[in-house]
Formats: sequence, structure tokens, C-alpha cells
Amino acid sequence: MVTISLPNDQRARLRRCLRGAGQREIGGILMAEQVAPDYFRIVDFSVDETTGTAAHFIRSPEHHAQTLDTFFRKTGSDFKRFNYLGEWHSHPSFPVRPSREDIISMQSLVNGERDIDFSALLIVRLRYFLHLEAAAYMFARRAAPADVALTV
Repeated sequence: MVTISLPNDQRARLRRCLRGAGQREIGGILMAEQVAPDYFRIVDFSVDETTGTAAHFIRSPEHHAQTLDTFFRKTGSDFKRFNYLGEWHSHPSFPVRPSREDIISMQSLVNGERDIDFSALLIVRLRYFLHLEAAAYMFARRAAPADVALTV
């Protein structure tokens, strides 16, 4: 099973972003360090705070390209250790489970949109302005979505 760690500093940043978005869905891409086989630690993420609505978020790869380029420069382009891990978005009014549209989008991502073998999806929700509720799912080429052990 794949494990993804969401460190304190990244959780705090997510909370700030979610508070600012209110009831609008927001999201972006996840960048991580591979600490061990099947173990990833999120070290950064991008945020598109403009395209979300109360019940929908559209992933815009162009919006996040600069963040990814900056991340690769900062990590010395050590792609085996630091790389794109996947996508994230909020469900402020819904459970932290992928919708049918989320599943189709992620399967499309790993089965042809990009040259990647797998991609994680992190769905987050802020409860009572403080508690971060989160769940992660792994999508791999020609495989069913799988739950991820998320450590927060």
C-alpha cells in the first residue's frame, strides 16, 4: 500500500487556503519527496483559487506549470527523489470521496493525458474552520482506484 505523509506545515497552509476559499472548491497539484518505496511526503502544492465554484473545480495544467518548474529548479531536478505526485482539491460541501467526475478525470490523466504511470488524488475539507479532513486515492495506469494510507 502507498503511504502519503502530509506534514504540519503543509496542513497549516492547506487550512489557510481553505479558509480563504470559503465554500468554493479550490485545488492544484501535489509535489512530493519519495522517502522510501511506496512512501511519499508532500513538500509543496500549487493553488488555483480562481476557477472553483461551490460544487466544481476544473484542473488547469497551464496554471500549475510555473509552480512545477520552480519546484524542479529548487530540488535540483532530482526527479527520482522529488517529483509531481498528483492532484488535490477541496470538497467544502461534500465528503472527501472522489466524485464520478473526479474518478474519470484521474483515470484519463494516467491513461493518456500525460506520460505518467500513477497519480494521487488528495481531497480535503475544512470542518468548523479548524479541523482538516482529508483522504487520498491512488490512480495507476490500467488499474482501479486504490485507497492510500494518509498520515496527517
